[in-house]
Amino acid sequence: MAAHENTISVRVLFFGAARDAAGQAEVDLQLSSPSHAAMAFEALLDSYPELRRFGSSLLFAVNQEYAQPGREIADGDELAVFPPVSGGALAEKTDAESIGADDFFELTTGPIDVGAIARRIVRPECGATVTLDGYAREWTRGRRTLYLFYEAYAPMALSEMRRLGCRAHEKFEIAHLGIVHRTGRLEIGETSVVIAVSAPHRGAAFAACEWAIRELKHTVPIWKKEFFADGEVWVTGEPHPEN
Repeated sequence: MAAHENTISVRVLFFGAARDAAGQAEVDLQLSSPSHAAMAFEALLDSYPELRRFGSSLLFAVNQEYAQPGREIADGDELAVFPPVSGGALAEKTDAESIGADDFFELTTGPIDVGAIARRIVRPECGATVTLDGYAREWTRGRRTLYLFYEAYAPMALSEMRRLGCRAHEKFEIAHLGIVHRTGRLEIGETSVVIAVSAPHRGAAFAACEWAIRELKHTVPIWKKEFFADGEVWVTGEPHPEN
């Protein structure tokens, strides 16, 4: 339906538990013009009242960036609604040029070769490479997990990974950073994420790797669903710690 002169049309995407609550993956929404993020968000809550059960934890993005309430909405914008990314937090703005030339940030649906990823950032000017291999565990709070499923808002996830990379270079004396995250179904023991950091000295590499996995779980829009013998659940995290 074409938008009237005083209305705009936007595309809305739902992810994770928010998609389950809305019963939709994608809808077109008509808004009055001018409009901003808070108005659009309230219109969605009115249209899909089941979303209100998330309270203030529900997150909102406009054109693949976390949106403040006053963010202006234009005709043709892409909006996204999703539950917290672990703890959920607005990422800091950074300069994309601060990413290292050999840094890489990727999503994949296939198995991850941890060793191959680590070798991609080994350089003669570095004295240490630290690699984190996160994989699917079998037991969670006394319940046996059968398998996991990861879902990503892919374009925003990649841009947030790059933003994370910029911040890592600003905070730590590192040379290179690589992150590869798998999506789709994972069996127990399969790798879900690899973070590899190289630096002239091991201390910075260890610190940056630990910081990067914590930040990834709080700012990058990737969600995990655990499947048990007696049910399934979208995983939610704890509040974002102080930086």
